[in-house]
Parts: sequence; structure tokens; C-alpha cells
Amino acid sequence: MSVTIESFGTTKKGEKASLYTLENANGMKASISDFGAVLVKLLVKDKEGRSHDVVWGYDHVEGYENNGVFLGATIGRNANRIGKARFIMGGTEYTLDVNDGNNNLHGGFDGYHTRMWQAEVKENAVKFTLNSPDMDQGFPGNAVISVTYALKEDNTLSLTYDAESDKETVFNLTNHSYFNLDGAESDSILEQLVWIDADEFTEADAESIPTGRILPVEGTPMDFRSYRVIGREIDADYEPLQFGAGYDHNWVLKNNGKMAVVAKMKSEKSGIEMEVSTDLPGMQLYVGNFLNGELGKDGKKYARRSAACFETQYFPDAVNQENFASPIFQAGEKYHTTTEYRFKG
Repeated sequence: MSVTIESFGTTKKGEKASLYTLENANGMKASISDFGAVLVKLLVKDKEGRSHDVVWGYDHVEGYENNGVFLGATIGRNANRIGKARFIMGGTEYTLDVNDGNNNLHGGFDGYHTRMWQAEVKENAVKFTLNSPDMDQGFPGNAVISVTYALKEDNTLSLTYDAESDKETVFNLTNHSYFNLDGAESDSILEQLVWIDADEFTEADAESIPTGRILPVEGTPMDFRSYRVIGREIDADYEPLQFGAGYDHNWVLKNNGKMAVVAKMKSEKSGIEMEVSTDLPGMQLYVGNFLNGELGKDGKKYARRSAACFETQYFPDAVNQENFASPIFQAGEKYHTTTEYRFKG
């Protein structure tokens, strides 16, 4: 196992960004920047032994400064949406950035994915730490937040999140990497297959805010309990898919708060399979419905539905929904969660 460090460019503020590359004995590589704690590259071998970069991203730090589609992004303090960009906690109403229709999305305009993090190299990992001050993005509490990327010899990329605040606050962190298991030569995700260990999903309105109802997947295009080709019913005459312009929904996972494999994705073309494990209660499957020619690595334009995100999380708008598991943590209470992506060629 090795960790190498190289320059990743200079931000508009004059900050020197670096790229940290983890490599295991199998030749799998993961490259992460201290700017945004973003996952920049992920090289995985296919059934023929050829390496493919299976995540979308940018060549230099400049791209990540304007990363409006959240390529590879570490998202915080709250992943996904908060309805009306406000919530009440401890009798106080907190207002957030309105950056997605009438709502708050992925923390707001000054996202964690557009800031410098402090990097600490470990034996087979890199830990990135961010200090988030009281009322940062509108959230209370001085918080110390970290995400540790570790690459294991069984081809697992592990992301461990830790956070603590001196006031009651919200913690709901995720990674927003876009995966395509055929690599950079592919322009579509629609022929790849997904499995999700979930009997239910959270119903949402036309603005993707949960209604509070939890619906069964049985008999609907949301049923991924057996492998389903992503494009099979993505444009079906089904209101949730029409509201989301395709798959962009939260599934209610069956892991009961324990670390378990909750989703899989595979490509029959490359032979690469990815397993997603987490201890969190929900996962957003988003298949790039709003990608529109974003210019990425090596000049590639990322087409609509060219990659899929597996965003492990507390449910969207959970801070406002009494029947959802709560992302609220008390002063001094430790937030700790892990998500893993394991690859087989």
C-alpha cells in the first residue's frame, strides 16, 4: 500500500491544492484532493485486467471551484434537501441558503466541497479535517468534521465520517461521486444494472421534498430488489419518476442501522461490480438526470444519465419530519458513520 502526493493547482484565493493517491497491491488507485475532500479518480480493473477510471471529475482544482454538479464531492453539513430552507431545533428557527427552488440543497452556496481541508496521511489512508464555525451555512455550533478515505487490499474504498459540535446541530454527510463502471469511454449508464436492499422509498413532491409518506417499491419502477437495468423504466409514466426526471430518490434501507451491503451496481460490458455498504438508514440513487455536457477530465463532456450516484444519508428533510430518523446531534455527541465501495472485476 502506498500514498503519493502531487500538486493539484492553485485556487482563486491562492490556496495550494494537492492530490493524494492511494494504491493497493492489486493496482487499484483512489485519488482525493484536499480541496473539498473530493474523490477525483478511482482506477479499477475490469475482467480483462484493464484499468478504468470509474468516477467523473475534473483535471485540476479550478474545475472543483465551480463544481455545480457536485462531482466527487464531500457534502455537509446536511446532504440532500431541507424543505423551505429552514427548520426548528430547540425552539429556535434556523434559516439556510435557498439554492434549489424554494429549498436548501447540500448545505447551501458555500458548500464543504468548495473549501480547503487539512490532510493527514495515514498508513493506508488520508484523513481530511474541516473546522466549521458556529452558524456556518446557517447551522449552529462550532464543529470539527473529518472524512477518512482508506483503500483496502480487497479493493474496498472506505469513507469514514466523524464530527462533533459544541452546540446541538445537524450532521448528515455524504459523498456525491458519479460512477460509471465502463469508465471514461462510456456516455451512458442506462444499460448498467443496480440492486438495492430496500422494500420502500420516501415519497417526494415535485420539488423533491418528502411528503412524509413511505411507499412500497412492490410493483413499481422503484423495485431494485432484483438486479434491474437502470434504463428499463426510467421514463415510465409514474409520478415519482416524472417529478425526479428519472431516478433521484431516497430508498429506505433494510440494514437496521448496522453496516451491511445495501446496494450493488454492475456492468456486463466491463465485468466490474461495485458493492455499497453503509450503516446509515437511507440512500439516494441519482442517475445524472441533470448532467448537461459538463466538461470534465481529459476534455470529456459528461452527458445526461452518464453516471450514477449512491448517496448514503439520513432521509431528505429528516430535520423536519418527525417519523424519519433524526440527523440532530447534541453538543458533544459524536457523529460517526462509514460508507464503503467494494469493487470486483
